[in-house]
Amino acid sequence: MQIITDPAGKELKKHGDSSFPFLVSYERLSGYETGSFLWHWHPEIELTYIEKGEMLYKINQNTFHLKEGQAIFGNANALHAGYMYQDQDCQYIPITFDPKLIYGFSGSLLFQKYTEPILRSFSLSAVPLDLSCKWHSEAIKDIRDIIDLDSSRKPMYEFEIIARLQHFWKILYENTISQATLPSGQDEENYRRIRQIMSYIAEHYSEKILLNDVADLIHLSPSECSRLFKKCMNITLFGYIQEYRIERSLEYLENPSCSITESGLLSGFSDSNYYTKVFTKIKGCTPRQYRKNQEL
Repeated sequence: MQIITDPAGKELKKHGDSSFPFLVSYERLSGYETGSFLWHWHPEIELTYIEKGEMLYKINQNTFHLKEGQAIFGNANALHAGYMYQDQDCQYIPITFDPKLIYGFSGSLLFQKYTEPILRSFSLSAVPLDLSCKWHSEAIKDIRDIIDLDSSRKPMYEFEIIARLQHFWKILYENTISQATLPSGQDEENYRRIRQIMSYIAEHYSEKILLNDVADLIHLSPSECSRLFKKCMNITLFGYIQEYRIERSLEYLENPSCSITESGLLSGFSDSNYYTKVFTKIKGCTPRQYRKNQEL
């Protein structure tokens, strides 16, 4: 299993339906063929609660180390991905919902005063709820209550869920609005370009990827393209391509009929020794050790 996206990296999974755009899922990283869910985005907000284990959760340029009992707010349209911490599994519960459940309709006072400033904030693409602040406990309680309400589905549970979502938003707004900064037109254009780059890599990772080709795709010079990616994603473009190829190679490694050399070749590594070197650097073990661990 892996996140299914369109060519722009937008997740295709439906989060509820138009009558009630809300979904609670029960996930574990080991359920994904790479042991991680890869970069994607969606217009809905996502609240993720860590039920068991730990996760390295990446949102735009930031990486958060989330532990059991903690949670994170992921803003609408933010790029995000999740990885195992020290190769250990993680059970987590994402709550994904259309922010209309909070503000009702575009143009409403709730939208203009309290929702849009956060939705459009470049600095609030993610808010970790790691219990480092007093208000985090109250926010996490709302998240857990929402999960319980969805699980039990007692009469009129939808009203209760919306009430908890709005209470969560009130707490979030009160404690983060001072940090909110509106994105410039350039910020929005930059992240549109980042999505284009990620989409290109996802489609061509098994082939030779040249910086000039990526730069031409987003109409920048090679040096500007490299600087943009590093600024927005806090990793070099080359480093990201390596990480992506290693993650995609895991599905081949888990196939007994596919040799380690073939796993590297199918993932874009033309040299098996180099594949092993990069794999060991990123995953902390050789491809052979990884395959052996999966067989235990």
